[in-house]
Parts: sequence; structure tokens; C-alpha cells
Amino acid sequence: MGDDKAVLHYLTEAAQASGFTPSHLSLFPMPTVDDITAHLLNHDVVWVFGGSVAGLLAMWRLHDVDAALHTAWQAGVVLTGISAGSICWHAGGTTDSFGPQLQPVTNGLGFLPYANGVHYDSEDQRRPLLQRLVGEGVLPTAYATDDGAGVLYRGTEFAEALSERDGAAAYFVDVQDGLVVETRLDTRRL
Repeated sequence: MGDDKAVLHYLTEAAQASGFTPSHLSLFPMPTVDDITAHLLNHDVVWVFGGSVAGLLAMWRLHDVDAALHTAWQAGVVLTGISAGSICWHAGGTTDSFGPQLQPVTNGLGFLPYANGVHYDSEDQRRPLLQRLVGEGVLPTAYATDDGAGVLYRGTEFAEALSERDGAAAYFVDVQDGLVVETRLDTRRL
């Protein structure tokens, strides 16, 4: 259980090659630091990888990491991630955490009051399910991203959509006059 050692090794090497000093907070088999809040406050960025967003949220709540992350965020620490590591900051999104059939997760940390749709271009079920859930009111208004794209917020407000690859985009999904509307956002290529 826990984080994949090969991925951690790769990420550590990539961070160091880019001039960053990474650290890793693990909760398995026990937390690797005594004071999680202090640990997070000593960082400029918290980056969360993918996996089971439902499992991630449950473990964080069990160890009060959710409160520590909120404190760090309020202090100006940048919170970021991909896949489950993106959904977690939002009110919810679509996930395969419960099995191969995608389902909504509605108990995200809620730091951002929107739903988050990840893998929007690479998994066929994601786009129609997110749109249906927003339309039914199961999930709030959403920001969705293709693989390789991300959404930047300042506080809780959308600032811009960014992409690390050509063609990757971000979208805003909301309900207008009773209809679900998807708007492709201008996406800046990094």
C-alpha cells in the first residue's frame, strides 16, 4: 500500500534536476513526520499524484491531513496535482476509485467550490458523465481538463488554463437555461 516507489524515485530525480528540494509525506505504515501541518508549511508547493481519490481523501481525513492542507493553503502554499491529485482540492468529480464503472465522488476537500473533470480527452466515459452529473446537480459547476492540461486558480477564482502539450485544453461545464453547456477555455501552452 501507499505510494509507488518507482514513481517516487522518478519524481525525486526530476525535482532535483530542476533545482527543487523535494520531500515525501507518507501515511503508510505510519506518518513519516510528527507534525504534518509544520511539515507542509515548510514547503512552497504540495504536489499530489494520481490514484484512488476516495482512498486518498479517507486517509487524509483519518490523519487530519485535510486540516493541515487547508492551513498550508491559507498560508500561501501552492496546492497542485494530477488526476486524483487534482480532484481532491475540489468539491468532487468523476472517479474510478469504486471500480471500473466511473462514479461521482462528492466529498472532495472543497477548497475549490467546483467539480473537477480529469482525463477528459482520454477516457470516453468521463465527459458525458461529468456533464450529466453537473446537469442533475449531483456535482456543481465544473472545470475539466484533457491529459496534459491544468487549471490555475488564484484563491478560489479561475485564473487561466495551461497546457504542457499541443492540443490539450480545459473546459468550463455549467448549466444555462436548464441545459448543460461546455465551454472550451483559452489554454496557454507552456
